[in-house]
Amino acid sequence: MKNTITDTNFDFPGQQSVYKGKVREVYTLENDLLVMVATDRLSAFDVVMPKGIPYKGQILNQIATKMMAATADIVPNWLLATPDPNVAIGHACEPFKVEMVIRGYLSGHAAREYKTGKRVLCGVPMPDGMKENDAFPDPIITPATKAEKGDHDEDISKEDILQKGIVSEVDYQLLENYTTALFQRGTEIAAERGLILVDTKYEFGKTKDGKIVLIDEIHTPDSSRYFYADGYQKRQDRGEAQKQLSKEFVRQWLISNGFQGLSGQKVPEMTDAYIETVSERYIELYENITGEAFTKADISNIQDRIERNVLNYLEQPR
Repeated sequence: MKNTITDTNFDFPGQQSVYKGKVREVYTLENDLLVMVATDRLSAFDVVMPKGIPYKGQILNQIATKMMAATADIVPNWLLATPDPNVAIGHACEPFKVEMVIRGYLSGHAAREYKTGKRVLCGVPMPDGMKENDAFPDPIITPATKAEKGDHDEDISKEDILQKGIVSEVDYQLLENYTTALFQRGTEIAAERGLILVDTKYEFGKTKDGKIVLIDEIHTPDSSRYFYADGYQKRQDRGEAQKQLSKEFVRQWLISNGFQGLSGQKVPEMTDAYIETVSERYIELYENITGEAFTKADISNIQDRIERNVLNYLEQPR
């Protein structure tokens, strides 16, 4: 669609390298600065969809910014500034090659694995007799290896992470502690909005001075799944699907159209009308998760706007 940003090619002062992920593009500058641009690309089943979603990058960036601020007292993070609705600037870090996935409920990937008869996920046992979307007795941490571009993230156990030396035991213990604390805070924030934080993932990095910090996004609809708290138990008792706030609605649409990211499958056509509904759902997600009205940024020329705002920030004395 017009007025979306799905690719960037900036040349900022002191620029050293560019990394393009599924959704974000990260520019490394001198003085250990990172400029992270949240694009409007949509990824599902680790596949980037062919068309962008209006305002999606702004929504993800602004939710992540708000949640970083709301958790900075319990976990340090990489963020310094957000000079543009789609941009975050912060400290350069060496990312850990694992995503810390934490699940409070049997949903999504965990539920799909459970339905096949599996009762252990990433080395963590799951109780018998659970229904989809039931709460676990306690949240479980089910890490995933960070995929290279185009590959699927893969489940991995804590034991394998330590045995393969992906993360040291000392660092991993801190990652677990941070993950648990963040999920608890996220659960409390969600409850204030009448929501249930079902599951989410956190990513961490290490700064040049050896400090472990939270990076990337946090508690966004791309990294997290939410249920509406009102009516949750009634829907569970009746065996009904839960009312969700996440991009699961996109995954379900893709599944219903024969696509799960498997070899040989083709991404179904996303019409402009369907993309407009996805954009509207993301705005709904923003307003429900933050409790604030969404203000649409000027998207007449997003590239120019981003470049202008980032350059203005970089020119300021620090």
